[in-house]
Amino acid sequence: MSPFLKNMFVIARRDFLSIVATPTFLLFLLAPLFMIGMGALGGAGASQLADSARGAGRLVAVVDTRDVAPLRAADARLRKAMGREPAMLEIRVAGPQAADPIAVTREKGSDTYAVMTGPFASPRIVEREAGSNSGRYLALLANDVLRDRAAGTFASAAPRFESLSNGGTSIAAQQSMGFGAVFTIFLLTLLLAGQAVGMLAEEKGNKVIEILAAAVPLESVFLGKLLGLLGVAILFIAFWSMMAVGGGLILASQIDPAALSAAGAASKPALALSVAPASGWTFFIGIGLCYFILSFLLLGAVFLGVGAQAGTVREIQMLSLPITIFQVGMFSLSTAAASAPGTGLATFAQIFPFSSPLAMAARAATDNAKAIHLLALGWQAIWVALVIYLSVRLFRAGVLSGGSSWKFWRRARPVVAAAAVGAAAASDR
Repeated sequence: MSPFLKNMFVIARRDFLSIVATPTFLLFLLAPLFMIGMGALGGAGASQLADSARGAGRLVAVVDTRDVAPLRAADARLRKAMGREPAMLEIRVAGPQAADPIAVTREKGSDTYAVMTGPFASPRIVEREAGSNSGRYLALLANDVLRDRAAGTFASAAPRFESLSNGGTSIAAQQSMGFGAVFTIFLLTLLLAGQAVGMLAEEKGNKVIEILAAAVPLESVFLGKLLGLLGVAILFIAFWSMMAVGGGLILASQIDPAALSAAGAASKPALALSVAPASGWTFFIGIGLCYFILSFLLLGAVFLGVGAQAGTVREIQMLSLPITIFQVGMFSLSTAAASAPGTGLATFAQIFPFSSPLAMAARAATDNAKAIHLLALGWQAIWVALVIYLSVRLFRAGVLSGGSSWKFWRRARPVVAAAAVGAAAASDR
């Protein structure tokens, strides 16, 4: 191993153990238990996203041109008589080729609860859930149109109901998962990367950073600190992942299938377990971890680079405030992108370097395309390398200058003073 890498790993191990091997780390590890308020805020946001997506649900009827007006009139009458108003009815004119109702249910942009095709006497109704109110409502519409056309008695419609055995998770649930991914990555990144500021403030206060700078190249110090903080973050995530899996197994072992079956609720747990992101749980969790690492490296490098410019703890805290506000702005942008997939806003959030990890994690929940994530990882890795390169330079300048004042400000001060003297002389004239 080269001396540079060896020094980097020595610094990483030192910082990792200085955080983990302390009693206060247990309090930090249990911090999520004290963040119920933040969790409630995230749940409220996810609920709003689900409600907005649920409002975009629809029923689709593919009919001939002559059937459009009677079907629209029947829909207007039945909606007034229904106790709970059904989803919006979208009427499409049948083309030369038969429409594929399954393809219609999987169209992006809104939830499609049921699709009706074919003649009203024997329509084909494909519904997302077997025996749903949406499918029955479409059958009622077909009957109502037949009743209007018949002079006297008429033969009721005989619909053929089909349910999607693998219709997938609703768009509302997938958008909620996307919001959850954005919220989790943002919260963990801000919570864990913020440790860089505290550690840097402590080491600047007791002059440890100057001792390290004299013994080890500053590039190794910077990268070692970043790597050590990443190790702490991975340990934090691993701990809570094991807690979540263990809690889920304990909960599953306490469920009595016979009691659920007797209560008629056996299908509800199965329905809950069938909820999945569009890209699948394995890919979604794996790519989410990759996006978290990239987001952490971006924010951690910025914290270290900018924090090194300050000379006191107060200055470090003041410098970290704009970074935190900026990250909150990226969270808001990514949240808006998660609620509007496929729009220009979502595309911008996925391309912008500091919001890209959050927005792409949300996209993995609503879009089953996987190759685009490899391109996104490469794009973000370029920006991580660029930010680390610039932050190392800032870190080096801040440490070597002692942090008493910003190095670039000292260089620019004579120029600013000369400009001020020139302006004063011009005003005297």
